Amino acid sequence: MVLFLLGLFAGIIGGMGIGGGIILIPGLIFFTELKQQTIQSINLLSFIPLAVMALFIHIRNKNVLLKLSIPIVVFGLFGAYLGSRIAANIPSETLRKLFGVFLLAIGAYELFLKKK
Repeated sequence: MVLFLLGLFAGIIGGMGIGGGIILIPGLIFFTELKQQTIQSINLLSFIPLAVMALFIHIRNKNVLLKLSIPIVVFGLFGAYLGSRIAANIPSETLRKLFGVFLLAIGAYELFLKKK
């Protein structure tokens, strides 16, 4: 039941464009014994159908600028390849700590530095 609710909430947050991984990854860390690389892989796999659904709705509502999006997607694919290669070679505990630092940095930015 916990994983069902976790998936539902991550899907809602992901559909809003915030990023369901911010919910899904910590949830899987707390509620499972999986290693960090496996958790991040599950997050990426779950992201595919969520992104397709959200993208369909955003395209239908004319919220997508393809001219801007295509270069971002191309370079993002290259970055995803590099990032996955790096993550596969980092110990799980180190990767988990790096993810925690990343979340703290994003939270601090949103609370203190982001201009309205």
